[in-house]
Amino acid sequence: MSNKQENGITRPLWAPWRIDYIRGEKEDSCFLCRIFEESRDWENLLLYRGKTCAVVMNRYPYNSGHLMVTPYRHVAEPSDLTEEETLEIAALTARSLDVLRKAMKPQGFNIGINLGESAGAGLKDHLHQHIVPRWVGDTNFMPVLGGPRVMPEALDATYDLLFSKFTQKNPQQNLSAD
Repeated sequence: MSNKQENGITRPLWAPWRIDYIRGEKEDSCFLCRIFEESRDWENLLLYRGKTCAVVMNRYPYNSGHLMVTPYRHVAEPSDLTEEETLEIAALTARSLDVLRKAMKPQGFNIGINLGESAGAGLKDHLHQHIVPRWVGDTNFMPVLGGPRVMPEALDATYDLLFSKFTQKNPQQNLSAD
């Protein structure tokens, strides 16, 4: 069911950014490694570059503001991370939570790493930690009936909002990522 009827009128629900993924060619190589080598951060939804790790928006998010914190190095397991990378992932996760709280006012978060294909990892060889903002009632009828998620804001608008917060200095935080 992709339409909702209101007063006898069918109203479409749109998620136009999904069509690029559906119709587009899939990358054979690691998209994270590619975007770290490029300087097109806005197009690649790369919000913040730290010393060893970065914060990237999920292009096909579970919820608005779905972020990934990931090392630049192509490693698959937490045990493969250096101490510096481990600390920066923790610092950037804390910073991401602060930014999301200020910008989007979520009521909670899901944070986690999917290790291996059977755990749901779409990109199983480049470790990345998901941060998914959550709101009471954000799971609506759409996933139950047909599987799609309805996002309330376009990705570029969410990027611009979050980027503006990532570029602001927070005097209460002393992050190695700065």
